[in-house]
Amino acid sequence: MSLVVGVGLRSGTPYAELAAAVEAAVQDLPGEIRLLVTLTGRESEPALQQLANDLHVELRTFTAAELSSQPAPTPSRQVADLKNTPSVAEAAVLATGAELLLPKQKTHNTTVSVGRRAPAGGYEKQDREVVQRVIAERRDVRRGFLDVPIDVDALMRVLEAAHRAPSVGLSQPWDFLLIRDVATRRKVHELAARQRDAFARSLPEQRRQKFDGLKIEAILDTPLNIAVTCDPGRGGRHVLGRHADPRTTWFSAAIAIQNLWLAARAEGIGVGWVSFFGPDEVADVLGLPPHIELVGYLCVGYVDQFAPAPELIRFGWAERRPLSWAIHHDTWGHRDTSIVDDAGHAARNAVRATGQRIHVIIGGDPTDLHHQESLVIDLGPTRPDHDFGVLWRPARTPEEAEEYGVEIARDLALQGAGHLDVQLAADEPRAKALAEGLRTGAAACGLTYS
Repeated sequence: MSLVVGVGLRSGTPYAELAAAVEAAVQDLPGEIRLLVTLTGRESEPALQQLANDLHVELRTFTAAELSSQPAPTPSRQVADLKNTPSVAEAAVLATGAELLLPKQKTHNTTVSVGRRAPAGGYEKQDREVVQRVIAERRDVRRGFLDVPIDVDALMRVLEAAHRAPSVGLSQPWDFLLIRDVATRRKVHELAARQRDAFARSLPEQRRQKFDGLKIEAILDTPLNIAVTCDPGRGGRHVLGRHADPRTTWFSAAIAIQNLWLAARAEGIGVGWVSFFGPDEVADVLGLPPHIELVGYLCVGYVDQFAPAPELIRFGWAERRPLSWAIHHDTWGHRDTSIVDDAGHAARNAVRATGQRIHVIIGGDPTDLHHQESLVIDLGPTRPDHDFGVLWRPARTPEEAEEYGVEIARDLALQGAGHLDVQLAADEPRAKALAEGLRTGAAACGLTYS
């Protein structure tokens, strides 16, 4: 809880008296002092300045006219005669919009009152709906771009929104490289095409057929590409908040992209993020300095429409994970819902899936990845060196392992699996529980299991 302390004091009030009065006033109240308030003109009192410095809080003042309009519960005629307001400490608290918790407490030279600040106000309902709408309608756009130049003012508003993103230590590690040159974009397009073909070759046949219908970039279809970069060293040695987790620098650049994306949607501008190339390859094409890293490559332009749902959902490539599975309370795994129970209920109405057979090896070795349809689940305590054919799931308990099994089965179903062929390479409770979770998840998704 944020506390507001209102103070009235005589000239020359000793610091010790003021500090003791404030400490006594707040000692039984939960929360921390966030603001000191008083009558305009009293902010120059040394004791009050020192107290604000020692508490590391703001010192704010109100005029006598502003204070006199407040409904203070214990006004004073003497104070009114001297200060042209019937209250200082109480009225100052109320003038901030805080709720009065403690009426004024007196010492020889001071009066102190305490209030609780109300939470910062949210937007009105219609404005909240606009915010939620732009989030819900943001799309990773690949199709339907129009051959129309982007309005310069709109583009600057979008870039300004990106530039206002939060960043670790206000380091703002991003830059925005605007790419209109067709020759440059053709080079980037060639890189993406090669990676697309390589990814297609890695897919099982049925999954490859579905992938063939997906459009993965619009590099040459838009009038503008934007490369969003990151300077990991921006801000120098002592960037506030970065020392313990350097990843926050890249997180900051990613948040800037999200701001750009949402602002673009509000302007009717489509954005597609392309990731089908190695960032170093693109950096070479764009001539980026060696210390600058590519975070995102965006295709930007007006579109004929924004689809009602993401393309990967509309084409059956993926589905959203339930929010209730993603919310944990205080410790990992304490959810409002049971993943295993949810899967059990879903199994009652599951539709039989058709797709490839996936060979799942629980507790196996990466060398077991003999073909594209194999998947190894590593339960060991140490993160293995592997490709994405190995899932590391160091379950701490059999119950946790069972939940992992349900989620893995769901993911495999979304990847086009029709049958799970499960092999236990480790004879221990967690492995057996994970296998049981795979069985439950498979039933929920209409997969057969053996």
